[in-house]
Amino acid sequence: MRRTSFEDMNCSLAQCLEVVGEWWTLLIVRDALLGVTRFDDFRERLGIARNVLTQRLEHLVEHDILAREPYQDNPVRHDYRLTPKGRSLWLVVTAMRQWGDEWAAPSGPPLELVHKTCEHTAAIEPVCSHCGEHVTLPDLHAVLGPGARTPALLPIPVH
Repeated sequence: MRRTSFEDMNCSLAQCLEVVGEWWTLLIVRDALLGVTRFDDFRERLGIARNVLTQRLEHLVEHDILAREPYQDNPVRHDYRLTPKGRSLWLVVTAMRQWGDEWAAPSGPPLELVHKTCEHTAAIEPVCSHCGEHVTLPDLHAVLGPGARTPALLPIPVH
């Protein structure tokens, strides 16, 4: 059963989910970020049905997350390479992986990212883009942005 579309919702998170929120999609993006480009390699690594993989790859190409590039003529076969829009999802995937490492990996992280410069395991940490200070949720407050059509996204005032 198809979920309700978020297409008309005035929320950037909802719009992101409209593109990458389907089952398997972020795992395909994860593998693409790790260098996987071929249909059969995605299928083998994920254990995903051919028809589902085909649908997800077509969706990611349609939304400019992946670009389809032919590498063979007879039969025609394609590589699926991340676009700049797709590569920018690495922060999303990394944040979700770090959450999973902390809350859903009792034996420890199954994959770690090592910083090439210092050779230590790297974690993505939120900092203010203006002052560089480390931030947590209590350090922030929400205000309407230029694309807001309704104040419904603002938090409910505490009485």
